[in-house]
Amino acid sequence: MSDTPLPRTALSPQERAWRSKLTQFTAGQPFLRGTLLERERVCGKPTCRCTRGRKHRSLYLVVSDGKRQRQLFVPRDWEDRVRQWVANHQAMRELVREVSDLYWTKVQRRQE
Repeated sequence: MSDTPLPRTALSPQERAWRSKLTQFTAGQPFLRGTLLERERVCGKPTCRCTRGRKHRSLYLVVSDGKRQRQLFVPRDWEDRVRQWVANHQAMRELVREVSDLYWTKVQRRQE
């Protein structure tokens, strides 16, 4: 058995589709690892709307690096693109998991 890539014709249609989507993600779309966290807060100004229950909403990007978490404030005008980048990363991870599950089954069944 060698580590040379299989020709596309040797792959199942499902695996070809997964790999094609994965290539599209990695080649053409930005992706960002992390979790988005929305927070509501009171600013402390006595006449502000937040003192009457309408709190200020802020979005943060949270990333774990081993034992510590880093948080980064996401400006309102960046929210849509950061949400899309995080969604792209999650979709990419799901595709990798599906391809990996396929190879898990191949090892389990001892088939190429």
